[in-house]
Amino acid sequence: MNPTFIDGSIIAQYFYLGLLLLIIASFVAGYIDAIAGGAGLILIPSFLMVGLPPQLALGQEKLVSTIGTIAAIKNFMKSSAIIWQIVPVGIISALLGAYLGAEAILILPTHVINYIIFALLPLGLLATLFKGKLLAKNPSGTEIKKSALAVFITCLIVGFYDGFFGPGTGSIFIIALFIINKLPLLQASATSKIFNFASNIGAFVSFLIAGKMAFLIGIPMIIANLLGNHFGSLHAIHSNGEIIKKVLVITVGLLMLSLAYKALS
Repeated sequence: MNPTFIDGSIIAQYFYLGLLLLIIASFVAGYIDAIAGGAGLILIPSFLMVGLPPQLALGQEKLVSTIGTIAAIKNFMKSSAIIWQIVPVGIISALLGAYLGAEAILILPTHVINYIIFALLPLGLLATLFKGKLLAKNPSGTEIKKSALAVFITCLIVGFYDGFFGPGTGSIFIIALFIINKLPLLQASATSKIFNFASNIGAFVSFLIAGKMAFLIGIPMIIANLLGNHFGSLHAIHSNGEIIKKVLVITVGLLMLSLAYKALS
């Protein structure tokens, strides 16, 4: 019986189609992340859907979102919304926590990571969706709490989660800064970008050392994510991003259904 050969042009078509979908997902993820947090909720399922191994999917998400966040930080800096007094200690602890989290996930077997992703994606989505309700129940006071210990512990724990998994980290940072440090909502969102960037760097280093990144396909995705973060952060400065939450629910829901179908089949 003769073996069946697949035309190389068909393989190329599938490759370029998959890359195009990842570029679109990167733009959408950047836009959503700048407003509501949750880039990983879009990126990680997208990477898994096109066939990337789970550890490479987590590493690739760090590659794309780490650089993409720079555009949002630039716009927030222009708006003077970042509370710089608490930034140094938060950066150090977020870096440390994320590095430790990434090291932890890298030692786990692939099938275990798949289960972790399926289990934690809904949790990351819930953190993003119910952020508004949590913030509304705890209106910000006039005095900002700048406790170094509180910032260090918060960023260490959230940073570890970011390195270990990631989706929803931006929302968790915003909630923590709003409730624990009493930052106004815009300032909490803007300052969280600095901490999220630091935690991304911590995880980025760990995944880079382990060789869990694909730089060639990552370049166009990074550009798309930068553009998404740019336009999303401009939107965040002038609105509360409620429509983004609705889009996030629909998008993540469809992605998770697709992943579940792929896993079962």
